[in-house]
Amino acid sequence: MTERVSYTEEAAELLRRLTEMHGPLMFHQSGGCCDGSSPMCYPDGEFKTGAADVHLGDLSVDGLDKPIGFWMSANQFEYWKHTHLTVDVVKGRGSGFSVEAPEGVRFLIRSRLFSDQESMELGLL
Repeated sequence: MTERVSYTEEAAELLRRLTEMHGPLMFHQSGGCCDGSSPMCYPDGEFKTGAADVHLGDLSVDGLDKPIGFWMSANQFEYWKHTHLTVDVVKGRGSGFSVEAPEGVRFLIRSRLFSDQESMELGLL
């Protein structure tokens, strides 16, 4: 089964640390300008999702009891629906709303287009 979102080992290490500090987590990517286009990490349920959001999948990180849901605004999803997303982490300060901000790092998305096979599995072709 083709997944829409995955993570790097560096992101997994940070997610384990952040879960110890904040409890279960979630991601939301809104598609706004600047940091709004970055994935924001919140304590699970702190960001209210609704009909204007698409649940891309859950990140099952080794060592965590609960998968981390990844949501994207429906408007942004229209642009990214043909793209596999990988959550990564880099040095630098991101948004103050995302739980990793005080750690001196920020989450970012690395992307690639789905292959024809993956697109067929997802019903995009």
